[in-house]
Amino acid sequence: MSGLKLPISLEFFPPKTPEGAEKLRAVREKLYALKPEFCSVTYGAGGSTQEGTFSTVSAILSEGVAAASHFSCIGATKATVREELATLQAMGVKRLVALRGDLPSGYGAGGEFHYASDLVAFIRAETGDDFHIEVAAYPEIHPQAKSPESDLQAFATKVKAGANSAITQYFYNSDAYFRFVDDVYKLGVDVPVVPGIMPISSSSQLLRFSDACGAEIPRWIRLRLQGYGDDIASIKAFGLDVVSDLCEQLINGGVPGIHFYTMNQSAATSEIVERLK
Repeated sequence: MSGLKLPISLEFFPPKTPEGAEKLRAVREKLYALKPEFCSVTYGAGGSTQEGTFSTVSAILSEGVAAASHFSCIGATKATVREELATLQAMGVKRLVALRGDLPSGYGAGGEFHYASDLVAFIRAETGDDFHIEVAAYPEIHPQAKSPESDLQAFATKVKAGANSAITQYFYNSDAYFRFVDDVYKLGVDVPVVPGIMPISSSSQLLRFSDACGAEIPRWIRLRLQGYGDDIASIKAFGLDVVSDLCEQLINGGVPGIHFYTMNQSAATSEIVERLK
């Protein structure tokens, strides 16, 4: 397994242009050397990039690698979901990442699904055990959760609706992850919770993302990144150290696997896995 003793998986987003698709193909080719268990492909708000998602999934499958499609239910009806599930089954997809999805701005909660747990239950009812269903987990609490307790309950509900495993939002504090796993275990949830890892290669991008999705960047990391200014080489070297250390703590704590948010780049993920050997 990639020289690492535990499974790794990789996430990509659908490219918007033919050049982007070409570039992503080259990136995937490099990353396949890590022997990923599967590669997942994300989805745009309101299904805006669904076509791109499905065609990227199809390309990965044709390269002989298992692919997981992100599948969000905001604004969807049972009929549209049924249709998309049939398309994915016909493509040979065996794994889904079932999400509520982001509400586009100015958008009421339309559609027939209000929560990811509704989607998971529907997929199970419609397709039995055809799909391995992943759901999202938020060790640092979903940004829209009413309270930490309600967030843990929401996660437990998704799993009880039929999820096989979970992938977390990225984080840089291993305590948050281990605490989350302990807390959901107490609620009777014992599916594998795989940590999602975001390599650090650009500080402005990371800060922007984290503000948007509620992932916490510890103050010492934020200050160090700001201190490097535009010194890309130092940012990358520091990022590799921080993220490799985090992965080591997680592996030593017995995680079931590691999921890398590659941002459609190969260098940082390859280097981190190399160090973990």
